[in-house]
Amino acid sequence: MAVKIRNRHPLKSKEIRWYQEQTQKHFHQVFFTEKDTIETGRIGEYEVLLINGTIDFMILQDQLFFTLKGLYKHHPTHNYVIVDMGAIPFVTNGADIMAAGIVDADSEINLGDQVWIADETHRKPLAVGKALLDAEHMVQQKSGKAVENIHYIGDKLWELIK
Repeated sequence: MAVKIRNRHPLKSKEIRWYQEQTQKHFHQVFFTEKDTIETGRIGEYEVLLINGTIDFMILQDQLFFTLKGLYKHHPTHNYVIVDMGAIPFVTNGADIMAAGIVDADSEINLGDQVWIADETHRKPLAVGKALLDAEHMVQQKSGKAVENIHYIGDKLWELIK
């Protein structure tokens, strides 16, 4: 079944550069060039950024976040949070990520950063979120929320674009 994308339109060079700056700022990498086909559109209530026809990013409150599909496509190397296997059922049900379940995190993560969550065994992306703690505290703390879960396997956006 094809996904219906409303208000789909290509971006101008200036807009593409702004999004490139955002990915560089948040993920220390740029994942597309001006030669790529970059478009925005809406899927349900989600504003999305398409790179060469695939929905790689979502835009929430003027911030660019990876979709899980985008994580699998681009394989970022920064802003990861690794959780133990016991946390997986909770993460994939939409629960926020608790510090007790975190076994590792990119040391450069700061409070408010966009992060992606992966399991410790296979290092496969499970969710996308926003850091509620810096990396050091995520790994050291044994209680409390560490990451707000924004997009996860099985959520509405996942079902729309998988």
